[in-house]
Amino acid sequence: QVRLVESGGGLVQAGGSLRLSCAASGRISSINDMGWYRQAPGNERELVASITRGGSDRYADFVKGRFIISRDSAKNTVDLQMNSLKPEDTAVYYCKAVAPLPWGPQFDYWGQGTQVTVSS
Repeated sequence: QVRLVESGGGLVQAGGSLRLSCAASGRISSINDMGWYRQAPGNERELVASITRGGSDRYADFVKGRFIISRDSAKNTVDLQMNSLKPEDTAVYYCKAVAPLPWGPQFDYWGQGTQVTVSS
């Protein structure tokens, strides 16, 4: 079992910055990829950025050059630095961790989400 707790969301003006943090607990040694997703009202949940255990990252096109994902294996955290925020970045942001279940298959663990609101 892996538990994820997000923090750092809030209200910010367009052009501003926020930093989201996700703390993992439980079977943390089994975690492979971690990432951030978001879901706006009426939309499907979408990938924002992800990072492998080895530190390789990838970003959705709509955040490239503005957001940075980082992972601290010693602290069991994954952060998302969000810069140059736009109103269209408004959404609930979710942390995800991928880890194998005790009997083998990979499983997606999700945090409870944190609201990010960008005002124009």
